[in-house]
Amino acid sequence: MRRWKAVLALCLSFVCMGVLLSGCGPSSYTPDQKSQAVSSSALGKDGVLRVGVNANSAPLAGQSSGSSRIVGIDVDVAAYIADELGVKLELVDVGSDPEGALKDGKVDVVMGVDSSDSDASYWRSDSYLQTGVALFAPSSTTSVPTTSSNVQIAAQASSKSAWRVSNLFGDGSLVSETDLKSAFSALSSGSAQYVAADAVIGEYVAHTNGYDATIVALLQDPSGYCVGVSTSNTELQSAVSTVVKKLASGGVGDIIEAKWLGSALNLNNVTVVKGAATTGSASTTAGTTSTTGTAGSASATGSATSTGTTGTTTATGATGSTGATSTTAATGTTN
Repeated sequence: MRRWKAVLALCLSFVCMGVLLSGCGPSSYTPDQKSQAVSSSALGKDGVLRVGVNANSAPLAGQSSGSSRIVGIDVDVAAYIADELGVKLELVDVGSDPEGALKDGKVDVVMGVDSSDSDASYWRSDSYLQTGVALFAPSSTTSVPTTSSNVQIAAQASSKSAWRVSNLFGDGSLVSETDLKSAFSALSSGSAQYVAADAVIGEYVAHTNGYDATIVALLQDPSGYCVGVSTSNTELQSAVSTVVKKLASGGVGDIIEAKWLGSALNLNNVTVVKGAATTGSASTTAGTTSTTGTAGSASATGSATSTGTTGTTTATGATGSTGATSTTAATGTTN
């Protein structure tokens, strides 16, 4: 009898293993497929959302280490949008010409569009990610410099951030570095007291390289990254607008930001330094309008296509992902 019990137990274990391997267990969860939320006439390809990204702008989008796969915040957000619309995702590297890609019909939407870009001739959604030229300091530093301060601020040469430093604090305060990683190295070594960089890119570089740095101020009013859609495609505009609002309110955006930046980015209550170096100083808080002083005033052909069934995407997972995939270093001139 004891022998038969042992055999029965062994058989049951094989049955349980078969259930798990066959896809019936919790380890093989598949999300419900969503119905297509936009008509085929709103898309360039039936059942496919073609999304334009700049694959040379990590952490928004960049080549994953050791492969040609495009990964990043914009990719995860695009995957979420496609999933919510019930369509497949196709990524297209449009380089620094998203407007041209939309006009030529190469893509349905473009990612990473700066809300402060007044020259854009296409519709833009609400921001799905905040940004702005930020001032980083070691976590032990909480003071915000005034424009009359004698401070040393490292920034990548020929970048928008370097221009803001020179405009607000004067050329003598700028510590020009070849790339952003070198700027954070200067902060770490003590040869600079602050680093000026795009808030998103700066957070990414500091996080992935283990630098002790946190945002203490902004050097401009915060802006944000948006989704761009052709002005004539009103149906897709409405659908994207709804999904972007859901992304922000449902917490998925925070999960994506934490995956790439270490934590969700919130610039709402960060002090904004204003006033040209020659006219004294002023500061305000992001989102307020009272200020003093004078405020001083960033088509490729490669593509990657997902192969998932309708309602799912194979570009980097948008929700629940905790392990960040490394991408190429951000060394462009717009940070």
